[in-house]
Amino acid sequence: MNASMTNPAAARWGGIRHVLPFVIWIGIMTLPMPDVALRYALQVAASLVAFLVLRPWQYYPAFNIRTLPLGVMVGTGVAAIWILPETLWIQQFHGIHDVYVRYFILGSEPGNGRLYAPEQCGWLLASIKFLGSACVIAVIEEFFWRGFLMRWLVRLDFLSVDPRQITRGFIVIAAIVFGFEHSRWLVGIIAGLAYGALYCRKGDIVAVSVAHVTTNFLLGLYVLANGAYQFW
Repeated sequence: MNASMTNPAAARWGGIRHVLPFVIWIGIMTLPMPDVALRYALQVAASLVAFLVLRPWQYYPAFNIRTLPLGVMVGTGVAAIWILPETLWIQQFHGIHDVYVRYFILGSEPGNGRLYAPEQCGWLLASIKFLGSACVIAVIEEFFWRGFLMRWLVRLDFLSVDPRQITRGFIVIAAIVFGFEHSRWLVGIIAGLAYGALYCRKGDIVAVSVAHVTTNFLLGLYVLANGAYQFW
């Protein structure tokens, strides 16, 4: 990382590059559009364009392929943890399942996930939901939550912060906020801890992005294969 990346102007511009695609995603999510699947397609398109134009990856070294297996392993583990509490096997234990649904999922309704079912919105929009979740928002979130926020909590000049020097407290804070971004807040926090720990261990934003992409890809496959649209 060169010296120009540690001055205030560079930090501000770097922050915009990391934050704006995620802000666009959230902003479009709040639009009162009746077609939820179409709105999601707009989120994917607008946020992806912003991400490609702003190129926040330019602040990071080239991806080290040796970190790829660990990223896939972490992402697979997170996907398993995300799905397990709502599997048919766990539902046999009514007390455990009922407590999980009541206390660890925000809101009592399953949400609008079924609106993304191919029979509801068509395969085009369902595919955009699947690929947008796995390949777009997963990466944008990592550049925001881990690349920006977790380091910004340490120092406003976040570009000068080596992720391998971030203390556990900041990992936990970022994970808690990340968790409550999701309706399944408990597994969201666990996911945030896993992604944060991976980022701080390897110092590689691409490795943690691979982990998040793996999680969302496997989750999407599970949704489509089992009709588990509550996860969408």
